[in-house]
Amino acid sequence: MADPWLVVGLGNPGPEYARNRHNVGFMVVDLLADRSRVRFGRHRRAAALVAEARLGLGDAAPRLVLAKPLSFMNLAGGPVAALSQFYKIPVGRIVAVHDELDLPYGQLRLKIGGGEGGHNGLRSMSRSLGSKDYLRVRFGIGRPPGRQDPADFVLGDFSAGERKELDFLVDRAADAVEAVITKGLEWTQNAYHADDSSQLK
Repeated sequence: MADPWLVVGLGNPGPEYARNRHNVGFMVVDLLADRSRVRFGRHRRAAALVAEARLGLGDAAPRLVLAKPLSFMNLAGGPVAALSQFYKIPVGRIVAVHDELDLPYGQLRLKIGGGEGGHNGLRSMSRSLGSKDYLRVRFGIGRPPGRQDPADFVLGDFSAGERKELDFLVDRAADAVEAVITKGLEWTQNAYHADDSSQLK
């Protein structure tokens, strides 16, 4: 049986953060759990909420471990590393879903490895895993307006205008997660990066 995939939504725990831009990773893994009709429960060995699912039907369907760390963002790596060890999931089968300041709102970019771009959750993951070679699904939230502090911006809720499109964009990001697992990174990049470019013209 093939190794499962660990899909980590990055965010901060607690209802006060639930609709923040910084929590869009949680929103995407919540939708993936809804699609598979599974519920999150607290993991017995890691500070994380976890739901186990299959991506499709039959024994050949990829197995998923969906995770939301219960630590705050800057300590997310500890729970991720603990889950990786518990389920024996190699770094190359870990997918981090996270907000990205350096992309326009709603734009998706997928990659493996590379820098963390100042993202505390990614920095913590890289440090705890001892590697940067995990997959990233980057969900653009855009840059803060004017002189607003980026830290305040990411911890703010999506604007009313952004919320009109948010459900569609989260759904699209969940599709991209499924695609990178079932069709591979190159196929998914070609499909979603090209789609982004056409939307922005």
